Amino acid sequence: MSARRILVLFGHAGKGGFNEAAVEGAQRAAQAGHTLQVEWIAENDAAARAVRLTQLCANQPDLVIVHGGQGDVPVAEVAPRFPRTQFAITQGHHTASNVASYEILQEHSAFLAGILAGVRAGNGRAAHLSGERVRPGLKGRAAYADGVRRVTGQDPLTAFCGNQHDPDLGAKWTRALAVRDARVVFAMMDGGRDGVTRTCRETGVWQIGNVLDWVARDPQVYLASALADSGLCVERAAADHAAGALTVGKITRFGLEQAASLRLVLGAKVSAEERQTLDEWSGRLASGAVQIAPDYTGMEFALNA
Repeated sequence: MSARRILVLFGHAGKGGFNEAAVEGAQRAAQAGHTLQVEWIAENDAAARAVRLTQLCANQPDLVIVHGGQGDVPVAEVAPRFPRTQFAITQGHHTASNVASYEILQEHSAFLAGILAGVRAGNGRAAHLSGERVRPGLKGRAAYADGVRRVTGQDPLTAFCGNQHDPDLGAKWTRALAVRDARVVFAMMDGGRDGVTRTCRETGVWQIGNVLDWVARDPQVYLASALADSGLCVERAAADHAAGALTVGKITRFGLEQAASLRLVLGAKVSAEERQTLDEWSGRLASGAVQIAPDYTGMEFALNA
């Protein structure tokens, strides 16, 4: 009897680059013979997510991959009740005797995004916008802010709007950042990205995307994209489980050695001078001469500030 494996995604089908990366990872897993049953959880509340996850585990699947750091809390609650099921969280940090975590080190490309944003902002401001305040988003923000500080000496405008799947909310916050003289915004959004992109187009603010190559999709809005293809984590977790080698109790990390999945993609509008600056910082990062800040302790932007 073939193994039953489930991929759990938060949000809505067809929206958001982060989830799109996972779906593409699942497709690659299927091509390798490791089919994943894809299930969506639309709720934005951790308790509701845990309820739905419990329902999905009722038939004792062999593997449940939960995509995103939002999975840490519900998996920590549900996994102990299903010891025969193995779990894998992507971009999370929770582990247990039947729980593994797989992480692509998005902070490396986010740091370089901060370098570029700081240089491009000039006399204006570099900005950051994300949705839910989960650990992967916090780490990415910290790395980006570190990069901005290295070239400008000041923190970026930074905010978490509360929901990474709401386009109208993303548009509202992006417009507020533009009013505060943001010249470029690093948007770590999912389904809400459409609202950010629409507002960037209207206001002339450059956007730096994340997870996927957004430059190829919209080069008039995207200056660059901090590629960190989390679908690799889905693909590897499925393959490891099929081989009986899921690394439960540990976090498996993928870094710059995975160049096809982790790098800063540059658009045609990135100047030769900006590229040279990025090359210099990339070299320092690769050599270990630069240690990226793991946390951000500066001010945060508020709508009514």
